Amino acid sequence: MTIKRTNSKDKDFINLVKELDAFLSVKNGESDAFYSQFNGLEALQHVVILYDGEHPIGCGAIKQFAKNTVEVKRMYVRKKLQGNNLGITILDELETWAKELGNTRCVLETGTMLPEAIRFYEKHNYQRIPNYEPYINAPESVCFGKSL
Repeated sequence: MTIKRTNSKDKDFINLVKELDAFLSVKNGESDAFYSQFNGLEALQHVVILYDGEHPIGCGAIKQFAKNTVEVKRMYVRKKLQGNNLGITILDELETWAKELGNTRCVLETGTMLPEAIRFYEKHNYQRIPNYEPYINAPESVCFGKSL
């Protein structure tokens, strides 16, 4: 396994995000239009892609959220490989990169329709926090934070 740092213009990242969006469309159901508007790729300058040999198998990104705080975005591991602890490799790299950029905290949003994601973040020391904008009035949203 190798990991590559890149940005959201990377074709492997774009293809993985297409898979992620298709997966989330099913999971989110009627709420998908609301969530999709916050998942644009144009502003992501800090993207990681996990490879098995030459095959991209997972990704994630961070973007500046506030002073000293980044938001974790677009975390995904290909469906057939989920449950193999590959997500932690991606998350660890994102947290390392966030610290290198001078950040001291990560936040993220996931949803009640993704209980596996909730368990994953809780297992990796993320604590539930009050929902932040734009998720304050989104009952399916669950927000987390972690000090780095």
